Amino acid sequence: MIKELNSYVALRKTYMSTLGNKKIELFDMGAGPSAEPTAEDNVQVASAMSNQELVDAGMKRMDETDQAIQRSKQVVEQTLEVGTQTAANLKGQTDQMGRVVNHLDTIQFSIKKASQLVKEIGRQVATDKCIMMFLFLIVCGVIAIIVVKIVNPNNKDIRDIPGLAPPAQSRKLLYLRNPEYMGR
Repeated sequence: MIKELNSYVALRKTYMSTLGNKKIELFDMGAGPSAEPTAEDNVQVASAMSNQELVDAGMKRMDETDQAIQRSKQVVEQTLEVGTQTAANLKGQTDQMGRVVNHLDTIQFSIKKASQLVKEIGRQVATDKCIMMFLFLIVCGVIAIIVVKIVNPNNKDIRDIPGLAPPAQSRKLLYLRNPEYMGR
């Protein structure tokens, strides 16, 4: 788009310089070293001329004016063409910018959706890791029990497995010490 915009700017500069040159032509039509005479000079020159010379000078001046008007019309037509081209290009660029905005809206919506999905996946991964940790602990416990059973296969009481049961109490129950309660 930048290249296209630069080309339009270059075209505009070209047309503006062309217009500037034509304006100079329109306004400099008798300027320079052979500048037009002032009003007093015109009166003196006109009094020295015959009627036919005056008519011819007037016709010449009218032709020059017609040519200047014709050049002005051409400049106006060229300006209208450039304006029409510029308007068409601006319309196309406006449409293109509208499409770009629509694409950006779509991308923004997609990014929001993707962000939500990433958060959801993150939660699932965290949940999965917790479950895996608990499964690992269970597997470690099962392996520990298997190792203890392999080391001591005749042990059937869990209290005899070191570290798995609380130590046996050294206190005895009261009814075992008192013979009266034994008969009951």
